[in-house]
Amino acid sequence: MEVKIGIQNVGREIVLESTQDADAVATLVADAIGQGNELRLTDEKGRVVIIPAAVLGYVEIGAQEQRKVGFGQF
Repeated sequence: MEVKIGIQNVGREIVLESTQDADAVATLVADAIGQGNELRLTDEKGRVVIIPAAVLGYVEIGAQEQRKVGFGQF
């Protein structure tokens, strides 16, 4: 699932593909903002992105969809 993160006063957003479901990412974001800690997300390749909660502008969580296999419907 794609996650887009906007940072205050930065013109470019952070985009990553996460293996976590939408509810888990939303919980991590809410906890980070509520506690004033950093937001830690891990992408598909195991890289960790750490963002201080104080500078978060927005977090857009993409719809979770299953990957399609094949060339189309027959």
